Amino acid sequence: MKGIELRNKFLEFFKSKNHTIISGAPLIPENDPTVLFTTAGMQPLVPYLKGEKHPGGTRLADYQKCVRTNDIDEVGDNRHLTFFEMLGNWSLGDYFKQDSIRFSYEFLTKVLNIPSEKISVTCFGGDSDAPRDKEAAKVWEECGIPKERIYFFGKDDNWWGQEAGPCGPDTEIFYDTGAKPCCESCNPSCDCGKYIEIWNNVFMQYNKKDDGTYEPLAQKNVDTGMGLERMLFLLQGKNNVFETELFLPIIDKVRSLSLEPNDESLRIISDHMRSSSLLICDGVLPSNVGQGYILRRLIRRTIRHMRKIGFDVDRITEVCETLVDSLSDMYPELNTNKDNIIEQVKKEKNRFMNTLIKGEKEFGKILNKLKIENSDMIDGHSLFRLYDTFGFPPEVTAELAKENGLKVDMEGYKKLFEEHQNKSRQETAGTFKGGLADHSEVTVAYHTVAHLLLESLQRILGNHVEQKGSNITSERVRFDFSHPEKVSREILDKVENMINEQIDRGLVVTCEEMPLDKAREYGAKGVFNSKYGEMVKVYTIGDFSKEICGGPHVDNTSKLKHVKIVKEESAASGIRRVKVVFVD
Repeated sequence: MKGIELRNKFLEFFKSKNHTIISGAPLIPENDPTVLFTTAGMQPLVPYLKGEKHPGGTRLADYQKCVRTNDIDEVGDNRHLTFFEMLGNWSLGDYFKQDSIRFSYEFLTKVLNIPSEKISVTCFGGDSDAPRDKEAAKVWEECGIPKERIYFFGKDDNWWGQEAGPCGPDTEIFYDTGAKPCCESCNPSCDCGKYIEIWNNVFMQYNKKDDGTYEPLAQKNVDTGMGLERMLFLLQGKNNVFETELFLPIIDKVRSLSLEPNDESLRIISDHMRSSSLLICDGVLPSNVGQGYILRRLIRRTIRHMRKIGFDVDRITEVCETLVDSLSDMYPELNTNKDNIIEQVKKEKNRFMNTLIKGEKEFGKILNKLKIENSDMIDGHSLFRLYDTFGFPPEVTAELAKENGLKVDMEGYKKLFEEHQNKSRQETAGTFKGGLADHSEVTVAYHTVAHLLLESLQRILGNHVEQKGSNITSERVRFDFSHPEKVSREILDKVENMINEQIDRGLVVTCEEMPLDKAREYGAKGVFNSKYGEMVKVYTIGDFSKEICGGPHVDNTSKLKHVKIVKEESAASGIRRVKVVFVD
């Protein structure tokens, strides 16, 4: 079974169970502007999990492209990925534990033909906040899973939730690989490789209040997720995800053009190239901030590993060609954006090679200084300066140091880098951390301002302006848009004044669900050239703005404070960035 077959079987199965098949969201979230990337299938559905009506009804299923980079340094082993596809089904106040578990079991054993004896499950063991989930365990027993393969664990393993808000127990489904137990007490909580998690069903039945206590939810939801790549390699009898058709053509191409290929580098290259290409498809461009910085890091890490295995990086576009050809059935947008993918990767390759040249020159200066000082140690400050100022990876510095018989103070570098990371986290506080996003009153207000900002920019600068990204916290709007040159302070003042005029007018904000075709006829503007479902929400702000969006927004612009554009800068080539704040 190939990846696209697995995806189609999943969707067909849940369609037969009266689920509406909805379109997955772009990798750049549209409905949650506080996050860099879509990281889970439930993320675009947050408003509906909180009680808002979904146009598709109460039973939904889809496949969702996801990007997670929190464990990017782990990519290269047999299971970590930066890009992955999540298959999911949801109940929005419809069915609950019994149907959810029965659906999962039927799909695994009847559609995928996985032997029942290969399946083990875990359930919530209970604590002072919530009882042992005997209900879920009983359903599993009724399906045919014996008690000895039903395990109970605490909140760390079988509970989903944040510090406050909807939460509840989950049941996780594991595939027994047949490997020998690591010990007498070996179970699904082990990381020995015998058990591999394949599906997670979350039962949102509680609300955690601010005081830390729990209360039952009026609307009980089910949120499930199955990783396509992980399930695929198990069904194909492979040892890891990189042995499937999703990666092998890329790996084989790189291996054929390399002098000293190794598994770690080949896996990193195939994963990062796949992630980079799909991010470019969704409008991300390499830059030094936000989504663009992540893309830049992925491409540059790819190039570093290509050089490491003796791959001529000038042939990186050939890898792009192979990737597009091999994955276009799964992701047609790759073929549509093929030329742009090649162009962006090639440009970033050229930039990085220039960086490496500058960094190597700076390394030469450090080398001469050490000879004068009769020292054999490159200190942490020098390592970090090479990285922070010249974009020179510490791994490359370490390689050059070794060639010259030198040591590097990697611990000192890591300390400085951690300080840098902590500062960055503080500056980007409010980004999505998994679970329900921040929909506080002030963040919702800023989201409404983002609509006014886009319309004002288009009216003043021209229709070439398109939104390219946003990051919204309770402190400001950070907004990226297409424009070929720096925007003068005079023009920014005009944009600012136009926004404040609409705030003073007290425009009513309305929302209407309608078919996508009608929305476009209606004059609603779309963001990111996204792939929408058949039904969409159109938010109208008086006679000023019409935009397809998931919300939420204030109901009248009079509830907004006046705004000030406090910063304008370049985010990437042809992309400008502004920062907008409320003023008293």
